[in-house]
Amino acid sequence: MLRIGICDDESGARDALRFSIEHLLREDEGKVFYDFSSGEGIVKWLIKHPGELDILFLDVELGGMSGMETAKQIREHDANLMLIFVTGYPDFVFDGYVVGAIDYLVKPVKQDKLQQVLDRAQKLFEKRKPETFTIQNAEGLYRIAKKDILYLYSEKRLVKVRTEAREYAYYGKLDDAQKALGSGFIRIHQRYLVRAGAVSEIENSSVKIGNTCLPVSRALRQSTIAALARDMIEGEVRI
Repeated sequence: MLRIGICDDESGARDALRFSIEHLLREDEGKVFYDFSSGEGIVKWLIKHPGELDILFLDVELGGMSGMETAKQIREHDANLMLIFVTGYPDFVFDGYVVGAIDYLVKPVKQDKLQQVLDRAQKLFEKRKPETFTIQNAEGLYRIAKKDILYLYSEKRLVKVRTEAREYAYYGKLDDAQKALGSGFIRIHQRYLVRAGAVSEIENSSVKIGNTCLPVSRALRQSTIAALARDMIEGEVRI
């Protein structure tokens, strides 16, 4: 399911773009739309809901904070959101590379150009799937880049995912998370799973991630030390 955001201070423009996108995307493709009328609003929302949008169509000529400034603030918190700029000026000098935008559209948006942009976004979305960890809880569905995960731990029936930005919690099993995340993640304890590349120090009975020390169980001590040491020697993370 694609989660698509449209940020434009004109409601008519938002509605028109949404209608066009719905028309071009196949009926069997799940999609959810989020509307935003200001740059300030989308930035605040994304800070509270990281990983909940896949694509954002962002108007350049927003009232208040401009689209470009909005994009720069978004990138301070989210490096993975696919940004597509929308502008009313054909001669607009596009500097989207500064914020990693994947493309831009000129108003009035032409269907063939929009189709090209959607195709490109969907291909990138599919390419990124193996690099993301998807969870769902009462707040919504989140796609978390594996490289952003520090560690996971279980607490009763919950699995909690820790990133530098925040913590996510969902009902599940740590065993299932380990299978989904793959070899770049090491089980150090019945309750803890760490991303190998996030570990900065290894002790006999603990590992350190940033300022956090996590316990290594006696049963997993040898395999943990061997796996993490091998990863550090190789000097790369396998995700």
